[in-house]
Amino acid sequence: MKLLVISPAYASHYGPLAVLAGAARRGGHRVVVATGPELRRQVTADGFHHRELRLGRGSNDGTTAADRSLDGFFEATRRGGVATLRHQATERSRDLLHEPVATAGRIFDLLAAERPDAVVIDQVSVGSTLALHASGHPYISLVPGHPGQLPGGAERYGIPASWPAAVQPRPDELRSLETLVERTSERFTDAWNEALAVLAPQRTSVDDAFRVHGQRVLYNSDLLHHDPNRTPALPADHRFVGPLVRHEELPPGYRAWASDDGRPRVYVALGTFLSRRDDVLATVASALRRLDVRAAIACGPTPVARLGPLPTGWIASPHLPQVALVRHADVVVCHGGNNSVQEARLAGARQLILPFSTDQFSIGHDAERCGSGQVLDPNRLDGTELAESIGQLAAAGRMTPFSRPTDEELVDALTADPDWSARSVA
Repeated sequence: MKLLVISPAYASHYGPLAVLAGAARRGGHRVVVATGPELRRQVTADGFHHRELRLGRGSNDGTTAADRSLDGFFEATRRGGVATLRHQATERSRDLLHEPVATAGRIFDLLAAERPDAVVIDQVSVGSTLALHASGHPYISLVPGHPGQLPGGAERYGIPASWPAAVQPRPDELRSLETLVERTSERFTDAWNEALAVLAPQRTSVDDAFRVHGQRVLYNSDLLHHDPNRTPALPADHRFVGPLVRHEELPPGYRAWASDDGRPRVYVALGTFLSRRDDVLATVASALRRLDVRAAIACGPTPVARLGPLPTGWIASPHLPQVALVRHADVVVCHGGNNSVQEARLAGARQLILPFSTDQFSIGHDAERCGSGQVLDPNRLDGTELAESIGQLAAAGRMTPFSRPTDEELVDALTADPDWSARSVA
C-alpha cells in the first residue's frame, strides 16, 4: 500500500498524522507526506518521503517564537474566551480557505503523480477536504483536536460543544457569538461552494463546509474521554484511535528532573503560540514557588527572567522535550491543546487546564467531566487558588494511563474496508 498523508505545515497537526504514518511505515507500507517546506526535516527524519505542498499562509515547525501577525489574536485572548472565538471567526476564511482553487489544483497533481492507495488528511485543513471532495478520490479524515471540531447535530464550528465551569459566557455574549459564527459559516460555505463549482461542476453544493469529511473519520482521542451525549452526532464510520503521541527519548540533561525525590513534578507549557502570554506564565511560576514541587516550564518567546527566580531543581527554557518530560510529570499545567492533553493522559498525569481559544474549552470540559483535571480561567488567575488547585491535583496522585494504540490497530484504521462507495460525506 502507498499511503499519502496531507498535513498543514504546523508541527502540532503533523504530529498525530505522523504517528499514524509511522505505524503504516513499520508495517511495510510506503508513506508520502505532503506538507510545507518548514516540516521537510521532520518528515524525512521520520522516514517518510516528503512532497512539498503549501496549504495556507501560516506555518509553525514547533519552535516558532513571536509572530507579530498574531498580535490581534493575543489581544483578543486577554479579553476572554468569547472575544477570542469572535476574532477567530472573523479570520476564518483567510486562515482556512487560502487560494482554494490553486491549492486544490496542486493536490490534484499530487494525486495523479503519486496514485496512492489510501489518503489521510487533517480535518481542520478545509482546503484539503475541498480538494479531495472535488476529486472524488476516497480519503480518511483525522480530527486532530476535540471531536467537536467536526460538528454534528445542532453544533456549530467555532462554538464549544460544552464550556468548563470556570469559563462560562454570559447569555448575551453567547448569542452574539452564535450570530457571528452562523454568518461567517454561511459566507465560508458560499466561498467553498464557489470553488467547488470551478473544480468539479458536477458535484452538488454542500450546506456546511465544516461538516464535510472523508468516508472514515479518525479521532485523536480515546473513547474513554468521549462524551456519550455526542455519540449521535458522530459519523457512521468513525474510530477513536488516540492518544496519537510520538515516542521521545529523555535527553540525559533532564534525567535529574525526571527522577523521583518525593516532590511532585509539575510540567508547564501553553503551546508554541500561547506561551507568548507571559503574564499567565509568570503567575503560574509564582504560584508554584509556594509549593514544594519541581517544575519544568516551557516558556517559548517569554524570557526566562519574566518567570522570576527559579528554585533549585527547576527547569525553564524556550523549548523542552515535552513528550519525554510529561511521561514523568505528576501534574501538567497547559492550555488544553489536544496534543498536550493526550500526552498527559498517556502518562497518567493530572491536568490543570487554562483554556484560551478554539476547542480548548470543550477539552477542558471533558477533563472536568472525566475527573482527569481542573480548569481555571487564564485571565482571572488568583495565585492562592492556583497553588491550591495544583497542590490538590498533586496530592490526588497519578491516574491510570490511557493505552497507546498498537501499530496493528492504527494500520487497520487506515486500511480496513471503509465504505468507499459513499465518497465524501457532507
